[in-house]
Amino acid sequence: MTVVHPIASAWLTTGRTGAQNYDEFADDAEITEIIAANPLSALAVEMPHRAPDSLGKSFTQSLPDAVRRLSDARDSGAYQSFTDVAVLYRISAGGQDAYGLWCMADTSEISTSADEPGLIIRNEDVFIEKVRERVALFQALGTLLSPVLLMQTGRGDELHAALAKACAEAGEPFATDMDPSGRVHSIWPLTDASSLLEIAGGGELVVADGNHRSLAAQTGGLPRFLAVVTTPASVTIQPYNRLVRDVSFAGTQSGGHIRVYTREHGLRAIALEPDPGLGFVDNMDHALVERVLFKEQLDLDPGDKRITYVGGDYPESWLIGEVDAGRADLAVLIDPVTVPDFVEVNLARQKMPRKSTWFTPKARAGLVLAEIG
Repeated sequence: MTVVHPIASAWLTTGRTGAQNYDEFADDAEITEIIAANPLSALAVEMPHRAPDSLGKSFTQSLPDAVRRLSDARDSGAYQSFTDVAVLYRISAGGQDAYGLWCMADTSEISTSADEPGLIIRNEDVFIEKVRERVALFQALGTLLSPVLLMQTGRGDELHAALAKACAEAGEPFATDMDPSGRVHSIWPLTDASSLLEIAGGGELVVADGNHRSLAAQTGGLPRFLAVVTTPASVTIQPYNRLVRDVSFAGTQSGGHIRVYTREHGLRAIALEPDPGLGFVDNMDHALVERVLFKEQLDLDPGDKRITYVGGDYPESWLIGEVDAGRADLAVLIDPVTVPDFVEVNLARQKMPRKSTWFTPKARAGLVLAEIG
């Protein structure tokens, strides 16, 4: 039994449509700048209200603009249509290759707790307003532009070897795309990928990126969602830090390994007291920041608009610069979660702390699209 399948109706980029996923930005102005420089960027469709000609509209008000932009991109030849394909995927940088397989995954297999059966494990709490936006977008478009990144845990080494071999034998890519970090993303459509799909879907899959998109598939009633199945050897976890504005933090705790930066006190390490009555997950660093620092000390809920969640694409120097420039008052720097800890927590069907894992390399949006009827 496999829980992943070919894409019945796919559109593959012919160039220039690739983009960072909509949730990879710490500053919305960056999205507008990217779209202005490249109107074919998938961001113009995924974040329609951030496109230069839609500024001032809400997300909902901008949905007709998203529909028009996607239609125009298809009509211009920016995408080519395929039926019943899986798509081989390689991400290359500095002599290192990461691999994946674009496909459709069964929504019914999503499991969020130990008593919920399923081979696709979703592992983090989410912000429901983001889920609602994703549902509204795919309902307007009839198309999925961003994949959920799934890590194959049971047959990861086997899948990695099979994908590497397939890429080596595939010839020239159908299309390539370079991300801002200089990684080259290459894709090949496969009309017969049954052996790869069997390996990719033959064990427990963990949502490494795309918790909101996977929940949107469930709440929006999609039987399948667009996914890239990757391998543990293909990914690393980078820090997932926080910026906070309009707060005053004068805490003097010391001796810990969570670091904070303020204009008044500079960079210092603080200790956040774990709760011995709680388990491992609730005492992970990201959970302590949310419960102890934000809730108890700063009276902030996780969804407070004063908190910006900043992934590992932004270095510590950038966060410190935001504080020094007065655009934030507090930077919280947190060590990354390890891949073994991530896998262990997920296989136990426990949820990771919110916004705690920033996997790299990330699958690019706008390379492979899936029509959903």
